[in-house]
Amino acid sequence: MSYADNIVALATPSGTGAIAIIRVSGPDAITLVDNIFQSIKGKKLKDQKTHTIHLGHIVDGKKVLDEALVSIFKGPNSYTGENVVEISCHGSPFIQQQIIQLLLRNGCRSASAGEFTLRAFLNGKMDLSQAEAVADLIASDSEAAHDIAMQQMRGGFSNEIHQLRQELLNFASLIELELDFSQEDVEFADRTQFNELLTKISEVLKKLLDSFALGNVIKHGIPVAIVGQPNVGKSTLLNVLLNEERAIVSEIAGTTRDTVEDHISIKGINFRFIDTAGIRETQDVVEKIGIERTFDKIEKASLIIYLFDGMDFDSSELEQIRNRYPSKKLLPICNKMDLLSSDRIEKIKEKVPNVLFLSAKHKQGISELENQLLSLVDSGALSGDTTIVSNSRHYDALLKALEEIQKVKEGLDLDISSDLMAIDIRQALYHLGEITGSVTTDDLLGNIFSNFCIGK
Repeated sequence: MSYADNIVALATPSGTGAIAIIRVSGPDAITLVDNIFQSIKGKKLKDQKTHTIHLGHIVDGKKVLDEALVSIFKGPNSYTGENVVEISCHGSPFIQQQIIQLLLRNGCRSASAGEFTLRAFLNGKMDLSQAEAVADLIASDSEAAHDIAMQQMRGGFSNEIHQLRQELLNFASLIELELDFSQEDVEFADRTQFNELLTKISEVLKKLLDSFALGNVIKHGIPVAIVGQPNVGKSTLLNVLLNEERAIVSEIAGTTRDTVEDHISIKGINFRFIDTAGIRETQDVVEKIGIERTFDKIEKASLIIYLFDGMDFDSSELEQIRNRYPSKKLLPICNKMDLLSSDRIEKIKEKVPNVLFLSAKHKQGISELENQLLSLVDSGALSGDTTIVSNSRHYDALLKALEEIQKVKEGLDLDISSDLMAIDIRQALYHLGEITGSVTTDDLLGNIFSNFCIGK
């Protein structure tokens, strides 16, 4: 594929709307649009200043297709670094296709997925991690996911990686220089300072790797399984949290035969709630399948809400859940608190430390539940400028870089030769470079940008 030609794509969602934006990028983008555009003031687009908007008509010969606004951005001061034109036309799908087909006949080709952002990367307008953040920003569906994507797109993560890589590169250059004077038995790199640098880089990489646990759940939502005996109010609780009748509620035990899922955002954090079939011994074949799926969902959940009826509670099942999933965060909740006496509440508190009381039916204690859920998510890092890793490709590269750094550190402690140490340093630099795009392959770029929407 050539990146020196002119591309066109619809930049807004397909379908009918008030307006649609058609984006053109390439060396001849302004000239090509000039050929199909008649300004109401008789202006030629190529003679106008960059970052200006012009009213006129899109024409196919003598036929007027639409009245439109045309925005021009002259390279390198554009999103892609090339000449870019954006045509804001009326949002009829027929008009959109007529204009795109007209541009295709006049020297453009259809853009592939993510090609505008790929050109921005190739033209040095952003690095690879910033380009990936563009896709994350488009896909963000919560305040926290938006904040992470914005921080990365503005270069916070890139700057941190670039600084680490540059410091390592400076020492690597001295190590490589020693290889040129190997017969002289001289050292240009101060081993004490180098050891301190390796310790610093290791600490930063570990911190970034640790942040992935938070970044990943924020990006994809935190799965929360609501489990417990049949008829304790699991479906009612889900409906209250979602503020809609999402799950069937009945007095008949075993109503929920399959898992019901939906998500809400609580103070910028996405939670994906899963209402599961009640856990009990049953001969019903369909209900048995539902209970099996309950345990499957618990395996995949980051957090378990164990809901029980305060009027009829046996702590043995709660302990079984704790023992079966010791690594899972578990929040015990006593439902139907409105029916409980103060003595009963005190007895439950003695049996179940940190229990939360609520009444799903009367919507009591729901705000306390939301606060508890937030407290179980380590979201403190979101309040500052702390870099949070949310991309699995970045996590993998950071992990490999840390492994190589640790090899270099071990080699330094064992006083191995500079040529062997240089191999591990080069590998660490390679993996850090993979994150920002200092090191790329066609396969890597193809895999990343194929996940973008066309027109971005």
